[in-house]
Amino acid sequence: MNMKKTILSSLMFLGVLSASAQEQKGTTEYVFNPHWYVQVQPVGAQYTLGEIDFKDLISYNVQAALGYNFSKAIGARLSVNAWQSKAGISNKDFGANNFYETWKWKYVAPSLDLTFNLSNMLAGFNPNRVFTLSAFVGAGANIGFDNDDAKNVKTAYWNHCMRGAETGAAALGYTADQNMEYLWDGTKVRFAGRAGLQGDFRVSDKVSIGVEVNANTLNDRYNSKKAGNWDWYFNALAGVKINLGKTYTTRFIPAPEPEIRYVEKVVEKIVEVPAKVEEPKIEPIRRDIFFTINRYNIRPSEEQKVKDIVEYMQKYPKSKVVITGYADAGTGNDRINDRLGAQRADAVVKALKDTYGISADRITYDSKGARVQPFQENNKNRVTICIAE
Repeated sequence: MNMKKTILSSLMFLGVLSASAQEQKGTTEYVFNPHWYVQVQPVGAQYTLGEIDFKDLISYNVQAALGYNFSKAIGARLSVNAWQSKAGISNKDFGANNFYETWKWKYVAPSLDLTFNLSNMLAGFNPNRVFTLSAFVGAGANIGFDNDDAKNVKTAYWNHCMRGAETGAAALGYTADQNMEYLWDGTKVRFAGRAGLQGDFRVSDKVSIGVEVNANTLNDRYNSKKAGNWDWYFNALAGVKINLGKTYTTRFIPAPEPEIRYVEKVVEKIVEVPAKVEEPKIEPIRRDIFFTINRYNIRPSEEQKVKDIVEYMQKYPKSKVVITGYADAGTGNDRINDRLGAQRADAVVKALKDTYGISADRITYDSKGARVQPFQENNKNRVTICIAE
């Protein structure tokens, strides 16, 4: 009776272990793909640093960029920022003869920026993240033109100072030249440095909506006024970013096999049993038959692998083979890759049955398409894996 209880307990214990092993599942890992993107920011405003009221130095601003993400953290982009900057002059020291005027000019500013994905650097790569924060630094050129407004303001200010002579302006030597000494005309090209932050809100794998703020600095002659320090302007922009190509692939990582511990029970009674003659263990054989992109015919260079499977099955008549077809996730889509994986598996099945006469009841086959990637290297996943045992 005790022996029966022991056997039943052992069987239940093994059943629990088997169920636990079946419940084990693998995990899917996201693998970053380097990719290009385009960025269009048609909504923007610029503040050019100055001494007059903040609201009077706000102007329109737009930006477009072409970028490339080399890794999950580092990228680069070529951006073009353009439209309009503003400056102003104010003389509120002479009572009724106060002078307050602004002027604007146009510019185009191409820049090469180095970008840093702060979210991926701090929290790891996650293509499904809703909000991503990035930073950038860059340098480029500011091409200014159409500065006629500044000329007119300088003339008006000069006349104002002359009319205000009776109030003491002229007597103090306060002239337009002292405020607009760096007046320029034509087209001017100046070096500009920049830095900023951008936040992107994910809409899909391809599209995100983003906002950006950046600070730009260039020499003192930009706004036509002599101040003895570098000029600055600040941009706030909003727009859309579109990724070109796949930004990531997935890789399936199977769960580790559960550890099975065997509990031995010591039985005091010694029973003599005849020794068992163990049959020699036959090791299974695996062959990976690789294909070229978008093809499912077996190449001459891979034929020997099929023959290896045939020789094994002829040597061991009770052996069976499992054939699984795959496609790489780097190309095509799930519909195309499911069909291609099945065609690659079918090509090997037909070779075994039709060419070498292997019985169909000894062959099991399946296709995983690109939903499972057995190899880390993308191109190796154009494969049919054959395991005979």
